Amino acid sequence: MGKGCKKVYITTPIYYVNDVPHIGHAYTTVIADALAIYSRMAGLDTFFLTGTDEHGQKIEQAAKQRGKTPQEYADEISSKFKNLWDYFDITYDKFIRTTDDYHKIGVQKAFEKMYEKGDIYKGTYKGHYCISCETFFTDTQIVDGELCPDCGKVTSIVEEESYFFKLSKYQDKLLQWYKENEKCILPKTRRNEVMRFVEGGLEDLSITRTSFDWGVKLPDSVNDPKHVMYVWLDALMNYITALGYGTTEDKMDYWPARVHLIGKDILRFHAIYWPAFLMSLELPLPKHIAAHGWWTRNGEKMSKSKGNVINPKEVADAYGLENFRYFMLREVPFGGDGDFSQKALMDRINSDLGNDLGNLLNRLIGMSGKYNEGKVSSKNTAKYYQAELDEVNASMEKLEPLLFEMQIHRYLEELWKPLSVANKAIDKYQPWNLMKEGKIEEALALNGLIANILAKVAIMLHPVMPKTTQKIATSLGFEINFESYEKLFKEQGLLKDFTIEKIPPLFPRIEEKLLKEPEAPKPEPKAKEDKKEETGGVITIDQFFQTELKIGTIVEAEEVPKSKKLLKLKVDLGEEKPRQIIAGIKEWYSPESLVGTQACVVANLKPAKLMGMLSEGMLLAAKDENGLSLLRPENPKKAGTKVS
Repeated sequence: MGKGCKKVYITTPIYYVNDVPHIGHAYTTVIADALAIYSRMAGLDTFFLTGTDEHGQKIEQAAKQRGKTPQEYADEISSKFKNLWDYFDITYDKFIRTTDDYHKIGVQKAFEKMYEKGDIYKGTYKGHYCISCETFFTDTQIVDGELCPDCGKVTSIVEEESYFFKLSKYQDKLLQWYKENEKCILPKTRRNEVMRFVEGGLEDLSITRTSFDWGVKLPDSVNDPKHVMYVWLDALMNYITALGYGTTEDKMDYWPARVHLIGKDILRFHAIYWPAFLMSLELPLPKHIAAHGWWTRNGEKMSKSKGNVINPKEVADAYGLENFRYFMLREVPFGGDGDFSQKALMDRINSDLGNDLGNLLNRLIGMSGKYNEGKVSSKNTAKYYQAELDEVNASMEKLEPLLFEMQIHRYLEELWKPLSVANKAIDKYQPWNLMKEGKIEEALALNGLIANILAKVAIMLHPVMPKTTQKIATSLGFEINFESYEKLFKEQGLLKDFTIEKIPPLFPRIEEKLLKEPEAPKPEPKAKEDKKEETGGVITIDQFFQTELKIGTIVEAEEVPKSKKLLKLKVDLGEEKPRQIIAGIKEWYSPESLVGTQACVVANLKPAKLMGMLSEGMLLAAKDENGLSLLRPENPKKAGTKVS
């Protein structure tokens, strides 16, 4: 992180209490937790906020359906989030609820200030309202005359008296902020998406409702008791009311936030409304707003009807909490959509964690016990293995920027390179032969190299797997704290001499799935028309290999105007420049969900024109009654890798 940044403020969104926690909530929270743990380890004064969003018409209706008051219902669901984060050992400093009295006071103070400034005025609003999204949409935004463009549910025409925030007033200031701060919204593709939206023109924002009561009332100074505040105005203010805005002001020196972590579905609220509110309040803007993608299960969208919604506690209980944390942060490029499958999780545990990390520690315990009664020294490590140390330190120097630019999968990918250096060094130098040849000093120095690599990796893996890495550190005779971070990571120092402590294997191999898979709906039987259809049309192996299949990385994606089906993609196939591919997948994928992901591409098709645009390839996909899914590599591959 940047030098001189003494205070660090990290937030998750406050989770809406209309449903119980799922893997998407866990993903956001674990990322924020990793950033907070790292910041504290680096000696920074860190404040980590999470919580629940509890107002709005949707909550009022959900409570009524269950025969509860809105407060009773909010209490019940909020406790499920808090209990899960406590069970997951999330290191939050504050858990805010928008029903907390201090929050309501802070929101009223903010409204009052914006009102007195002239940024809020009274009028009448008529538009299409989506209760599910708590959002109004214009005639041009809705789909098929009535459907919400975000969730697809039917909207209703609402006309009511409302107070408006002068969002249009801040359009130019917002665009200036985006342009002057390239990393204010991460990943950068999201920033471009937001800029295009704002450039299209902003309308003033309706920020109060009179059709329901479950919300924060307007301040007494406004004297209009029938109005409650729009849930998003209320919710967004949590980031400053948690620091005492409008009440104690005791923690406002943590502002501005270093990172607001959010899901891509709430990007507009955080990247447009929230900065505009802050400009009105004359407060600094956050450093980064980082939006991640969604999760699917075995390539399918999760839904209650399919019974495939992932319960994060069940996964953590079955496979280990810290293994699950590692999987979520390593598996998905931040900003792209991720797919959960037990096979992928098992592969990460058995390969990355078991083979690369756990087995390396086991080898060190075995070698040091056999050659030197468990004693390990760094004394001659640099003398014999400086080249390996240099290679390790080069990887270590790349880590910190990757973490805070939300390239967490690359952070872990880079962190695994020193483990590869260590395992290769054992195979290359063969300490058992060095001992036979009487090169005892060289063999023991190799043990020192392995121990130091493990120690450095453990320190930088600590934000992701804090309990596991403390076990590794205990075995290696040190503690993970600010001092060891400074010495072993920042100063590239080496461990003091120690006697290794034997510990059980950290990652026992998992051979079978530990969770029951949701039952797939049975497809309708299909009549066989003729023998050719029955066999699928036989081809020779030579004919098959005439098709050139490659892994492509989608670097750009946008909708094709006037088309209900087509998206225009730029796909990197490892060639001089990306190819343009026109794909009829708009019904199943949004442009923003595709950028940064990979797909299988037919690379030697003759270019064709679709709606006047050149298409230089075809994406492979599978479609059944549950929808369409692109065929993707199980793990990320280099762009242009051949499929065989």
